[in-house]
Amino acid sequence: MAVRLFEDKDHAATYLQYRVAPSALISRIMTFMEKKTPKQFNLAVDVGCGSGQGTILLAPYFTKAVGTDISPAQLEMALACNNPPNVSYRQCPAEELPFAAGEVDLVTAMTAAHWFDRPKFLLEADRVLRPGGCLALLSYTMDMELEYGDVSNTLNDICKEFYAALLPFRNKYIGSSSVKIYSDMCDSCSYPDKEWNECLPVKNILPLSGYIGMVQTFSSYQKLQQKAPAEAERLSNDIRNKLLSAMKVSSPDTEVTVVVKYFYWLACKP
Repeated sequence: MAVRLFEDKDHAATYLQYRVAPSALISRIMTFMEKKTPKQFNLAVDVGCGSGQGTILLAPYFTKAVGTDISPAQLEMALACNNPPNVSYRQCPAEELPFAAGEVDLVTAMTAAHWFDRPKFLLEADRVLRPGGCLALLSYTMDMELEYGDVSNTLNDICKEFYAALLPFRNKYIGSSSVKIYSDMCDSCSYPDKEWNECLPVKNILPLSGYIGMVQTFSSYQKLQQKAPAEAERLSNDIRNKLLSAMKVSSPDTEVTVVVKYFYWLACKP
């Protein structure tokens, strides 16, 4: 792993509580796979699985779904969930997967591959994938949007204040654009059969507190919190209060529509 984060137990717990599962992306992955090698779905490996939200989504489609992560704290949270019987977890680096060459039908990483040693990971994914197996990498941009009545534009101006305040704390390893990281990985993949999608908006209904909590799980917020915990708390409270005021409500349990902008690429090994 090029960068190790998300290993604090409190952070792992909030990650499990607030991160949204990429349900809408699973059907896209499976549609892509079914066009390539129908009904050959034995083993899926979810690399950098965190607390397992994405791993569980793969369970209905594969004989076995294995989540891997470098973080014991994240895997502890994953194991504490109500996992289907065909889901299991392994601790390992993304670049050293505990599977035989050609054993895996799907290798995926959901909001994780930007932290890997990317060239080494792609080589390792190629090693474990069988011919006709698929690689699916996805993530989303930080600039999530909110929809609520006729004040959505006002809410999103406030959200931009939140993101701008966190930008100086963004990890240098991922630079200014995660989209470019994934686009470059897609370009570097030697498989001729691949596709890139730069923006798939997915709407989630969440309490306002859930939106704030999700932003607080981001590595940039966590870095601010470690450096200046009082400032981090002041920032999130200020943003929450501004959003509540614009919505003309008092309860952070008030539901809003959170628009998450995913990007992803899919490739089939020859």
